[in-house]
Amino acid sequence: MRGLLGAFGLLMLLACSRPEYAVDESFTATGQDSRVRFIVLHYTSENNADSLRILTQNRVSAHYLLTAGKTPVLYRLVDEDRRAWHAGISQWYGYKNLNAMSIGIEVVNLGPLDAQKTQWDVYSPEQIELLAALLRDLAQRHQVKARHIVGHSDIAPQRKIDPGPLFPWEALARQGIGRWYEESRVRQYEARFAAEGLPNLLWFQEKLRRIGYEVEFGSDAQAATSRVLRAFQMHYRPQRYDGQPDIQTAAILMDLAAQEDS
Repeated sequence: MRGLLGAFGLLMLLACSRPEYAVDESFTATGQDSRVRFIVLHYTSENNADSLRILTQNRVSAHYLLTAGKTPVLYRLVDEDRRAWHAGISQWYGYKNLNAMSIGIEVVNLGPLDAQKTQWDVYSPEQIELLAALLRDLAQRHQVKARHIVGHSDIAPQRKIDPGPLFPWEALARQGIGRWYEESRVRQYEARFAAEGLPNLLWFQEKLRRIGYEVEFGSDAQAATSRVLRAFQMHYRPQRYDGQPDIQTAAILMDLAAQEDS
């Protein structure tokens, strides 16, 4: 038996060994691009110390962690060419398991401050300034499309609400970071829906799917659709995010869907 174990150990050692080899890197193929298609924003729901501990010592992780405070610190916790475990079960424009093709950024923020989720922690100007610089760099280097810079709630609306309604999507979009709608066209659509009436549930489901969200179809999916609408409203109409269809939500959806065709 001892001889067999010794032989087995030797075989394992040989199996783990690799011959040395040289690699010539003087040529680079033009037919390539980044593995990164998406950038996903999160809040941590914890303070600086606990956020760093959780994201480095548990099975959840992110590529970057941005701390809170007047002088925020930006940590890189996972190399960009490696997969971080931040997105979980997720989908965007039909792509599933976004961990494999995204960069995850966690921003230290407590999220909702009450059980009813009516009061939220505020992102600091210092955090957003540093975050904007990071997002511009990542989007440029990896050629990430504006519509693929999203929140955790966008890619997992049935179970996530981060980065929440106070995340400054519009301010970032004004800097060329992320997708936004055209206000003048939205006003025209609002007038149209006010005259013609609100579209039915299937219309909302189809438009949400058109602009990237995973949504079930049919009247029996009303509750699930409401959660998707809530995620959409937190992103594009954070003044009211009750998940209910209304004229303004329909108008913004209409404009973003029209952008898909342009």
